[in-house]
Amino acid sequence: MLNINWDEYKEYKQHTHTEADNFIILLNFMKSYYKMVSPMDIYDTLINDELAKMMLDKRDITDAEGLESFLFKLNG
Repeated sequence: MLNINWDEYKEYKQHTHTEADNFIILLNFMKSYYKMVSPMDIYDTLINDELAKMMLDKRDITDAEGLESFLFKLNG
């Protein structure tokens, strides 16, 4: 199981030139820092982190398919 490095996330967020919300920045961070591309891998990591789980709950994302749908709408 992978633990999110929140210090690296904060550093990444400082250098991100976007007005996106924290969850979108977190998803981009996961793709960039951890080289994750699979929604299942990203979801498994997020669900095991208390703060990331709250972000998922806020968006009613309850499974990897829900995250995949969110990513599709985001990029769509």
